Amino acid sequence: MANAGLQLLGFILAFLGWIGSIVSTAMPQWKIYSYAGDNIVTAQAIYEGLWMSCVSQSTGQIQCKVFDSLLNLSSTLQATRALMVIGILLGLIAIFVATIGMKCMKCMEDDEVQKMRMAVTGGVIFLIAGLAILVATAWYGNRIVQEFYDPMTPVNARYEFGQALFTGWAAASLCLLGGGLLCCSCPRKTTSYPTPRPYPKPTPSSGKDYV
Repeated sequence: MANAGLQLLGFILAFLGWIGSIVSTAMPQWKIYSYAGDNIVTAQAIYEGLWMSCVSQSTGQIQCKVFDSLLNLSSTLQATRALMVIGILLGLIAIFVATIGMKCMKCMEDDEVQKMRMAVTGGVIFLIAGLAILVATAWYGNRIVQEFYDPMTPVNARYEFGQALFTGWAAASLCLLGGGLLCCSCPRKTTSYPTPRPYPKPTPSSGKDYV
């Protein structure tokens, strides 16, 4: 029963991480304009995401522009896009696979070992998805840090971490934690001992003495 509860907890955490990865990918706040330097303009906020760049005015008006050309994007942005999409697709596959292997489901009840292996397989796929999301967000964040401390970057063109990055890091952590808990439901190998041979029963004596 404890193993089933651990399995359910892992699935819920990994599922929440998958939802977080979708939210992070869709959010436009992957990097926000850094208000550093002498010329600080607080009338508007500038931020960029994986798919668009937006400008928010102090009046509440938001204007966004979708990135038109794929070839005009930086290699970091293209790689981040690809890794996030791969992580989301792998998470979707992991949800279906792990659902079949859950003990609370009626699927494959006749083969308990195969059912548990399905849950472990789903956990492994969740781990791979979490790693893809973690690499994507860490790579993008490292690029922001490099450009921020680059002396060749103008002060008015520096950006800092946005909310989408923190959401992505949290999503990757949940996927890794949930996948690890699902992998803990791996069936233990039982040691099989050979069947002992029955000893021959002694035949009862007939009561006659032979000389």
